[in-house]
Amino acid sequence: MDDISLGTLLGILLLLLIFGAWFSAAETSMMAINRYRLSALVRKGSKSAKLTSSLLAKIDKLLGSILFGNTLLNVTAAAVTNVLVLRVFGTSELALLLGTLGITFVLLVFSEIMPKIIAASHPERVALPSSYLLSPLVTLFHPVVSVATAIVRGLLWLLRIKIQTDQSKQKLTLEELRGLVLDAEHFLPRKHQKMLLNLVDLERIIVNDVMVPRNQIEALNINAEPNELRQQIITCHHTLLPVYADTPSNIIGILHIKRVPALMQETTMDLTQLREILNEPYFIPSDTPLLKQLQQFQERHSRLGLVVDEYGELLGLVTLENILEEIVGEFTTQSPSQTGKFLRQEDGSFLLEGSSSLRELNRKLGLHLPLDGAKTLNGLILDHLEDIPETGTSLKIAGYPIEVIQTQDRIVKVARIFPAQLK
Repeated sequence: MDDISLGTLLGILLLLLIFGAWFSAAETSMMAINRYRLSALVRKGSKSAKLTSSLLAKIDKLLGSILFGNTLLNVTAAAVTNVLVLRVFGTSELALLLGTLGITFVLLVFSEIMPKIIAASHPERVALPSSYLLSPLVTLFHPVVSVATAIVRGLLWLLRIKIQTDQSKQKLTLEELRGLVLDAEHFLPRKHQKMLLNLVDLERIIVNDVMVPRNQIEALNINAEPNELRQQIITCHHTLLPVYADTPSNIIGILHIKRVPALMQETTMDLTQLREILNEPYFIPSDTPLLKQLQQFQERHSRLGLVVDEYGELLGLVTLENILEEIVGEFTTQSPSQTGKFLRQEDGSFLLEGSSSLRELNRKLGLHLPLDGAKTLNGLILDHLEDIPETGTSLKIAGYPIEVIQTQDRIVKVARIFPAQLK
């Protein structure tokens, strides 16, 4: 390098620092770019996005080429710095030491830290244009990188470490999807965000969590007196009514109220005709996920299913409205049996029926009662105490003070929950 002027050497060093900074920025931006945003750009036909996606599909070759180029530039920059020091200061050992420390600091600040911070803050702006230059470099460095990659893979195989080479097709977990929805709070109304979160959670919730318990089902006994049947049909609060024979667990069909008026015109109700207009009951396993059940309702064109356990015993029923309420919230129309469960007191506490669903309490009152065990407030209290409580018993569950107000037939009929610890 004796024939090269100092100005030329400084120019070469500056170019080496610039390209080194670009390599560092390209590496960081490629790792930090949003894969789902990138996929959306690919679907829109963006050439740079397609090129970036193809590079990320060969992550081992991409990283190997970037690291090889960056290392080569840094070593060359150090060598050029030594030549400059020798030209200016001669063979002074102190000058060489200071020159080495100086170029190390410059590389650290201007070729590593600063470009990486910029790339991490704006990964898309850096990664997409960089793909046009990285693509030919990956091809150019292929022989050297292939040998290095083969050695690395061999070592990883010996260490039993599995690697994912295609970074462009990462699967999105439910928690990550929830995180994306939560991060979109500035772009979505709060109500829409909550609906999307509820929709994500449908895969975790089973019909047993939202069903109407068996003791709260409004049903019709086909063996009752005709006048009693007529009166019950007239005063019912639902359009679909389960019909049983003798015992409520013996469901023989589902009555659609809109098909009854013709029978009601007769002086005496014909039970044979009543049986003929019954729809076949639709039974659902209690552990069916809500999202799957929603799809089955759609495929069967049904709105009501009877929930049974593994032994075929009736546990309750679930309707299309029950599932939709998990997504959009409570509907305004409710039957008398569904109202009056939450009575607010003057001191701010709530009087609650023991049969109240824990999911319903959490949704309506903003509570955070545990849902991994019992489904009702009564069940939660019994599980916590492991005994049948007496009236006046006080306890605290999940930070909420609860007082048992009334018990009957070994169950908690009414309890009071205090809002002092509402979260």
